[in-house]
Amino acid sequence: MSDNNNGAIKRFWQFLSRPSARWSLLGLLLVGFFGGIIFWGGFNTAMEATNRLEFCIGCHEMRDNVYAEYKDTIHAKNRSGVRAICSDCHVPHEWIPKMIRKIQASNEIWGKLTGYVDTKEKFESHRMELATHEWNRMSANKSQECRNCHSFDTMSADKQKQSNYTRHMKAQKDGKTCIDCHKGIAHHLPKEYKDPDEE
Repeated sequence: MSDNNNGAIKRFWQFLSRPSARWSLLGLLLVGFFGGIIFWGGFNTAMEATNRLEFCIGCHEMRDNVYAEYKDTIHAKNRSGVRAICSDCHVPHEWIPKMIRKIQASNEIWGKLTGYVDTKEKFESHRMELATHEWNRMSANKSQECRNCHSFDTMSADKQKQSNYTRHMKAQKDGKTCIDCHKGIAHHLPKEYKDPDEE
């Protein structure tokens, strides 16, 4: 780095660390406090905007493939009218895991730019890889997104078929989570997928 650049950085740092002759400490604290609130509010508003269904299906790759499959599932239409959208299943609710997931999801921008799955045929050729990534992520967090709505502890033996209830209680006892048994519940399974219970 040249001496000019070093000198400019040093002068800038001195300017930042020097007490203000114009503003009081209280004034600076208030500006910082309200500036922080405005930044934080804007940041969270932007994060929540990326959780909306309209954002998720804003590109044809999602709209024409996984969203088209989802529209006919129980998570989209059911007797109670309660719907789970993309972010309910694919984005954690807690702040730090949500930020980590958002950073991971930014990889999809690269896929969009390179045309990785920009046709139905390309999407199908990568479906097993994409599904496996998501299944592994859900296994690692013990199906947390599913458990935001579904809980073994609140399942009713009276309102479920007895065979389903028995399987759910066995899964709980065996330490299994939703994704261990419910792959393909909202999207088509890859053609290459082999159910381990059927082998």
